[in-house]
Amino acid sequence: MRRVIQILFVLVIIVLGYLIVESIMEPIRFNQEVETRERATIDRLIDIRDAQKAYKDVYKKYTASFDTLIAFVDTGSFTVVKADGDIPEEWLDELGFEKAREKALKEGVISRVNMHVPVLDSLFNPGFATDSLRYVPFTEGVTFEMDAGELLTSSNLTVQVVETFCLYDDLLNEMDRQLVVNYKDERMKIVGFEGVKFGSMVEGTLTGNWE
Repeated sequence: MRRVIQILFVLVIIVLGYLIVESIMEPIRFNQEVETRERATIDRLIDIRDAQKAYKDVYKKYTASFDTLIAFVDTGSFTVVKADGDIPEEWLDELGFEKAREKALKEGVISRVNMHVPVLDSLFNPGFATDSLRYVPFTEGVTFEMDAGELLTSSNLTVQVVETFCLYDDLLNEMDRQLVVNYKDERMKIVGFEGVKFGSMVEGTLTGNWE
């Protein structure tokens, strides 16, 4: 009987030890997984932001449509101005780069040539899956929310605005719900938003709330 009690006592200690370790490790694993998912989401948002900047450079506005943005990345191009010709070294030594360039342009020694550079080649690595831009990482087909438009500032200036985001309820889906609630509350206190985003529809900014 005494032997049985000793065995039960050891088992209880093992179980309690396991529960204590799990209570410590669970939030640690949660935070590690959150960091992994957030990093992938931020990288995706940075890609979207770069594509929106390029789109605005060409069309002078942002787009609220992923179909439009992805088609632009796939088929669009930048116009890049390149100097054709060489500035004489003695002009550079005598005048410095800026004045030497002005003189070379004026006298026809160099000329400006417009070159069209594909957006896809400029922004992304070869083989980049452009359709992935719309999807939130670690979700089953959840797409980012994206809006774009114009904003009239207090100084009566019209500025183009864009906002793209995903919510933690989607990004952290299937993770411990109480830990997700706690994390959302924490992020709300820090950045005022329960998700990851860049831009704003109420002010002219492209800043991400992770920056």
